[in-house]
Amino acid sequence: MVEQQERLWTYDAVEVGQIGNETTVKITAENIAEYAHLALNSDPRYQSSGNDLMAMPTMVLSYAPLLREEIASANGYIAFEVSKTARSQTPFAKCEVRWYLPVVPGDVITGLRKVLEKYERRGSKFVTFRVEAINQHGEKVAEYDYTCIFEYAKGQRSVPTRSESSENHSTKPTSQSTNIGLLNFSSASIGDILPELAITESEEIMIRKNGFRLAGRKNDSNIHTDEEFAKQNIFAGVTNSGPATMSYVDQNLGQSFPISSFYTGGSLLMRAITPFRGGDTVIFQGEITDKSEEKDMKLLKVRVKGVNQRGELVSLSDAALRFA
Repeated sequence: MVEQQERLWTYDAVEVGQIGNETTVKITAENIAEYAHLALNSDPRYQSSGNDLMAMPTMVLSYAPLLREEIASANGYIAFEVSKTARSQTPFAKCEVRWYLPVVPGDVITGLRKVLEKYERRGSKFVTFRVEAINQHGEKVAEYDYTCIFEYAKGQRSVPTRSESSENHSTKPTSQSTNIGLLNFSSASIGDILPELAITESEEIMIRKNGFRLAGRKNDSNIHTDEEFAKQNIFAGVTNSGPATMSYVDQNLGQSFPISSFYTGGSLLMRAITPFRGGDTVIFQGEITDKSEEKDMKLLKVRVKGVNQRGELVSLSDAALRFA
């Protein structure tokens, strides 16, 4: 008997407007704290049980996850990530998140997801998804546009040799910040350099982050957890996930700005440049690039660069932070 051929969700099979199943997640103080812990963020603002507890802004990527394998399934296809005959990855390229309302314990968040656009650039093919997070009152708390590389130009990035890896040989993931307190709009100036955040991450923490699921089916084997599979893909080895790196940019900005500056119309766009591998130390540091005021809304723009111990640019992010 001839085995039926898989109906793969190729770039050509992806159509703008394809939607995935809705998900529902209840936010608790416990999962807010766990997300912060896995983001190596010890900020007490995410550990308290008081009335002022809010989720880290980038937690939206966990309580309303992308779930592209399930979008494929909902439209009658099999994603490359779970294929038995042509398994491969559609890696993270960039993501832009926009926030509108705080997310707090007791909120019930519905995640809505769809294909937003597809395009080709420099020999690679990209698909962008739109995910919306709606609370129990029918209010949109956040949305994000997440772009994956569906087909990439030939070639792989080489894996650094052991001598090029971080001099910090500890296998325990760490973070180190230089927090000097929160800024307000009046005290901030264009050109100000913000305190840096240094992150050293191990493959152990990558696996733990992969296991943190608030919605959708768990995937134990991907380019963030499976060395052999990862070697077959563009990054040629195990790397951190895009959402995990975004959580570090979030943490870096959180050292200097109040959470409210995200949740009142703030945004964050992060582009992945170089893989963040286990054992790397990446330093995140921001610079205020613009300051404007219109009517009752004050806006600061910040560019955050993540640079590893080899001097390579790992990520480039642009944030807009709003102040009342």
